[in-house]
Amino acid sequence: MNIQRFDVCARLSEMAVHHGTVYLAGQIAADGTQDIRGQTTQVLAAIDALLARAGSDKRKLLMVQIFLADLADFPVMNEVYEAWVPAGCAPPRATVQAKLARPEWKVEMVVTAALH
Repeated sequence: MNIQRFDVCARLSEMAVHHGTVYLAGQIAADGTQDIRGQTTQVLAAIDALLARAGSDKRKLLMVQIFLADLADFPVMNEVYEAWVPAGCAPPRATVQAKLARPEWKVEMVVTAALH
């Protein structure tokens, strides 16, 4: 069993790679004072950085799960997300409203991607 884990702490790993698949923990904005546009941009940048560390990128997304604190933010989040996803590479996706762990967080994303 060859599992590679990144940024491991007592609670979680930021990312794990197993059999050519990259699994990311939920990604949130580093700056919770930003609006939904700013937080979505931060989350997508964090995803880009983690995927690059694993040797993958957003063209290889297999699944994206999006958690929004307020569904009223759905249109703006989609605008930022759709500009980020390469044409023809949109993965299966689910978006739900959820109470996030901290009140300042507006969006959290969980991503699975292929390495090759």
